Amino acid sequence: MIKKFTLLLLFACIANNLFSQQKNDSNNVKIYGKVVDATSNQPLEYATIVLKNSTTNKLSGGITDIKGNFNIDTPKGTYEISIKFISFESKNFPKQTITKDLNLGTIKLSEDTNSLDEIVVVAEKTTVDIRLDKKIFNIGKDLSIRGGNASDVLGNVPSVQVDVEGNISLRGNENVTILIDGRPSALVGLNGAEALRQIPAEAIEKVEVITSPSSRYDAEGTAGILNIILRKNKLTGFNGSLQLDLGYPARVGAAFNANWRTDKWNLFTNTGFRYNETPGNAFSDANYFNRADTEVARTVESRNFGRLGRSLFTSFGAEYYISENSSIIGNIVFNGGNDDDVNSNDIQRYFNNGNIKEATFRTENEAEDEERIQYTLDYVNNFDGNGKKLSVNLQYSTEVEDKLNNITEIDTQANLLNDLEQVIEDQDENRALLQIDYVHPVGEDIQYEAGYRGNYRDIFNSFYLAERLVFPNGPLVPDAGLNNSFNYEEFVNAAYFQYGQKFNKISLLAGLRYEHTAIEIVQQTSTTNNERSYGNIFPTINLGYEFKDGENITLGYNRRIRRPRGRSLNPFPSRSSEANIYTGNVDLNPVITDAVDVGYLKRWDKFTLSTSLYYNISNDNWERIQEATGEITDNGDPITRRFPINLSTEERLGFEFTLNYRPFKVWNINSDFNLFRVTSDGDYTYPNTNVTQSFDFENTSYFIRLNQKITLPGKTDLQINTNYRGPSQNAQTESQGVFSMNLAASKDLFNERASLSVNFSDVFNSRISQRTTNIPGFLNQYSEFQWREPQFRVSLVYRFNQKKKKFTPERQDNGGDDFEG
Repeated sequence: MIKKFTLLLLFACIANNLFSQQKNDSNNVKIYGKVVDATSNQPLEYATIVLKNSTTNKLSGGITDIKGNFNIDTPKGTYEISIKFISFESKNFPKQTITKDLNLGTIKLSEDTNSLDEIVVVAEKTTVDIRLDKKIFNIGKDLSIRGGNASDVLGNVPSVQVDVEGNISLRGNENVTILIDGRPSALVGLNGAEALRQIPAEAIEKVEVITSPSSRYDAEGTAGILNIILRKNKLTGFNGSLQLDLGYPARVGAAFNANWRTDKWNLFTNTGFRYNETPGNAFSDANYFNRADTEVARTVESRNFGRLGRSLFTSFGAEYYISENSSIIGNIVFNGGNDDDVNSNDIQRYFNNGNIKEATFRTENEAEDEERIQYTLDYVNNFDGNGKKLSVNLQYSTEVEDKLNNITEIDTQANLLNDLEQVIEDQDENRALLQIDYVHPVGEDIQYEAGYRGNYRDIFNSFYLAERLVFPNGPLVPDAGLNNSFNYEEFVNAAYFQYGQKFNKISLLAGLRYEHTAIEIVQQTSTTNNERSYGNIFPTINLGYEFKDGENITLGYNRRIRRPRGRSLNPFPSRSSEANIYTGNVDLNPVITDAVDVGYLKRWDKFTLSTSLYYNISNDNWERIQEATGEITDNGDPITRRFPINLSTEERLGFEFTLNYRPFKVWNINSDFNLFRVTSDGDYTYPNTNVTQSFDFENTSYFIRLNQKITLPGKTDLQINTNYRGPSQNAQTESQGVFSMNLAASKDLFNERASLSVNFSDVFNSRISQRTTNIPGFLNQYSEFQWREPQFRVSLVYRFNQKKKKFTPERQDNGGDDFEG
């Protein structure tokens, strides 16, 4: 612990030394002002201020923030100054010698009428925006995700990892909260990994990575927050794009994005359809020790997953502009899917002497229907356009997932064995949300914010398993020991207040959030009820110091929570295989995490570097225990059980950096590296034994991503994405490193109105999870898993009516406005 805080203190001392050096530099002056639309007086965010030194011809400058303000530090000298913004006429200031701070005042830019007929390629530019409490990654022209889904998008975002099973982690921590448009959403679903695969990549505009969330955000998610922003175009007139996809293994898809904008209305839609086959495979080799209750000493399983999925995603919204500064937005999202999967499992069982005892072939025919509908209504009032803002959000959603799985097993002579099973599983969820946020600035440097959020969830799960005990034509008999109906209700009321202020080059954003959680758990089969409620206070603070334009340091502290839900609480078992079951723990308590984050950002002409040093500590951390049940299957396989308990204290110390380098105009390099060390402290004694296993462990791991984009002659782009996740371990399992590479190419057609792209994912067929699990005195198991085998996709995108008629600044930020440094 002392070493960790010593590193943080050392980093702070270095920052203080840099601060002192900058403070003593009296050769610099400030150039500041504000840029607005001359017609509407709306601030223009991301307007570019270019400074050209008349002596050296060196270019420098900056961009405006969300309020249209800019503040640039530059050495004294003679400069030509120009202010530029897309589709607006530039404003130029003649050559002048600047020896003291210069206030350019409010600069009004007018629409460039000469550019009305030019084609503008919407959502083509990939950018990174660094703010005080988050990083914003605009998806832009990322070739590798065309025809993909939300999981593919997140897999290319720095600091984020998507493992072979689709699980999302942030800086190596899987407890990350995923929001849609700044709010919890049914689109994330009961099964987050599977639900994200239903959202087409074309519907996503940007992803916000929030590693030090302010008090505005829910305290859920100990690793932080990923906020997925869906596309909502703002260009006037009717415009959009159509995308067609083909692929192998069989994949057919289409996506349509469009909006129609008038002075008072903006109608927008994102609609996509997918039909795709997703083959996968798995392998396990389990060796059992000292088993007196069975002759089986080893079981080898080879699985093949044959998945056939059909999905439809559509989002339709309308925004009505009540006045110049206020609007109301209604949005309906529908996400439906139908899957037919055939999964086969070749099983071989061996005696203690190594001879084969039995060979069987198990088949699972699973049909799944899922449907998600979400309704949202937002009211936004920006008042005078100077930062004062009121927003009210209402949201209601439903989700239904129904599964029917028929399981058969035959021997080598194709004889049907006496364990035919039918599994029926239904999952339903209803959500309701009310959120009110109010932002009140005082002058240019102070901002107050307060808000309320009420979030209600009702999750119902029923599990039904029946076996045919009498062959060949006996009835299916329910298994009373496994069947259960489980209902989980949660109501979280939250209120927050935060204060932001700028002190010259220092930005402060401090807040306090209170959340009260009320939970009721009803197990209808066993007629038991569990009720609990608790309240927590979550302080947050974010500090930023800007040395000069393009260089700053940040310090953040926040407290987070991880609440157990649904499957983690349901004590009735569900089976991932015949010999492996998972049960929840109704007594599981939430995990509280304290996190500290220190970041540094530096921009050069061709190079941008962002680094972060972070430390998290979690008490009553969950550990998933795998143990022997003492039971065996009809085939003699020992049955193991996995379940979570509050067992350990976990500390996580890490360092990451993200860099972007453009050595030439035609070559762009983006990379991020994350090194982290996890230590855990806890012991577990297995029931009915004298065996105690220490869950103390120290694990150092890392991941690295390297993305390169090269522009070739003939308006052709080539993209190479490589990713490596280093080996890791916990108390029971060691995981080997995983490497993968994706290749993509794109060529513009028809005077840049269309683009044809090809994508080859997992070029070397290497995205395979390999693990070894050891349970003392019972089991040593090696396993492999590949969720998706290599795929090849071809996409054609055609853009229509995307003119530079008039750019309208966004009237809302779906994640909420941030106090900027």
